[in-house]
Amino acid sequence: MVLDVEQIIENVLRGDQDAVQLLLGDYNTQVCFTAPVVTTETHLAAALLSFISNQLQPAVLQVCLHTLRILSRDRRALGPLVSDKALFILAQLGGIGLEQGGAEDRSSGGAASSQMEAEAASVPVENLKQEICSSEPPSGQFYRLRLLFLLTALRPELRMQLNQDRGVPVLTRALERLLAVRFTDGYEVLADALPSPVSKETSQEVIEILKTLFNVAHAFHREEPDEEEAALYRHLAAVLRHCLLLSCEGDDVREEHTVNLLSALPLTCLDVLLSVRPDQTSHQWGGVNMDCVHSLLLFMDRRLTRGQKLKEKLIPVLNLLTESSRVHRETRHFLRQKILPPLRDVGVRPEQDNSLRGQLVRLMTHVDTDVKHCAAELLFVLCKENVSRFVKYTGYGNAAGLLAARGLLNGRRASGDGLYAARYSSDSDSDTEEYREARARINLVTGRVEAEQPDPMEGMTEEEKEQEARYLISMINRLSREQIIQPMGVTAEGRLAPLWAPMRGSPLEEEEEEEEEEDWELEGRKDPQ
Repeated sequence: MVLDVEQIIENVLRGDQDAVQLLLGDYNTQVCFTAPVVTTETHLAAALLSFISNQLQPAVLQVCLHTLRILSRDRRALGPLVSDKALFILAQLGGIGLEQGGAEDRSSGGAASSQMEAEAASVPVENLKQEICSSEPPSGQFYRLRLLFLLTALRPELRMQLNQDRGVPVLTRALERLLAVRFTDGYEVLADALPSPVSKETSQEVIEILKTLFNVAHAFHREEPDEEEAALYRHLAAVLRHCLLLSCEGDDVREEHTVNLLSALPLTCLDVLLSVRPDQTSHQWGGVNMDCVHSLLLFMDRRLTRGQKLKEKLIPVLNLLTESSRVHRETRHFLRQKILPPLRDVGVRPEQDNSLRGQLVRLMTHVDTDVKHCAAELLFVLCKENVSRFVKYTGYGNAAGLLAARGLLNGRRASGDGLYAARYSSDSDSDTEEYREARARINLVTGRVEAEQPDPMEGMTEEEKEQEARYLISMINRLSREQIIQPMGVTAEGRLAPLWAPMRGSPLEEEEEEEEEEDWELEGRKDPQ
């Protein structure tokens, strides 16, 4: 059956609901397999928007909205759908009560549109407040929550408005209801012996709330929270801990957004992640519950194994584990046990190892600077920002990037560096018997025991060695003068600087230097008799 869009438009204009329902049903089924004609699709969208503003049968309204949803996927046919009048009609049908006076004419300026967006953002929050006060379980909020997320993502002023209107505690309580959270003492959640998995529908609503909370929290995460805000974020962190450990359909997406939100919360408010009393089945270190840290570690491992979109998917959990390790000694010890256990096999390069350490070391030379920095920073903190220990586990070649950026190439801590260094304990690094036996033979650059190589200067006289050295200097100097390479050295501050400062003053000095280099080159190329 060939679709006749003009016939559909004629029936819409006549108001024949039965014919429209029948024709649009066929259209919605077949439109995915045909190439749309932009002009007719635009006319159909305009006609349907006028049509649905009337009183229609529910089945007819549903099929019309389905068609509009399909048409909205084509950017070329979006014209009629993005007018203020169309948005007002759709908002009314969606249960979002807007003042029509602010949406009638866009020409009145941006104030009307901003007012309409502010009203649209307030409706989902008010609906959530009503559901929280209701005794019935929450349901049917997915699209309202999706709308709230989009508005706060696109308009910074709406994030501030939502924060000022106490939207964060409302959304937090909505999370509690959706996840059936029950608190016992302080920030500890009462866990069921056999918790039932959260349904897919509930999980989708949870994800939208997490995304919206991230928009708000990230906008203010650089500000120091006051006492009231700190209590609010601690309460939210306790709910997020429960969310992270809970079994849900679509766990990966839920965990991703939970981690993103945790990384946006003030670091001082994340102590509640470790405040739960451990039981016999808990992962723990020093009597502290490590279940949440263990879940984050497993999440990071899955992201490393997958290896896709590392900047978006991996950096938040790397930053979260790094900052938590800086301020929580137990977290650092637990992660170091899992990521940097005592070295045994020193015959394999660190980046060639298949362990968590090897995967993170490989990222230290990643092409993306942010990924490279975050992976190196986590390992550096787990080594308590100790240069020699860091080089021991990663190899100097892999560690050079972070050491150069931090001014630590000389092995000494720069003044003012290591803000949290005083927090680190003074315990020594325990070496295995295998490592102690091989320590003297380990190549610090590669981080492993290298096979013995023959001496390239074996059998050469001292004069031949000197000629070879002069020839090498000549080649390096020429490459440097032609700006192919730039020899660098380490300054007293531990940073890289040009090895040779501007040495060439007058043309005479340059000419003499060139003549001397040519002499060295000729001597170096002569075969010894």
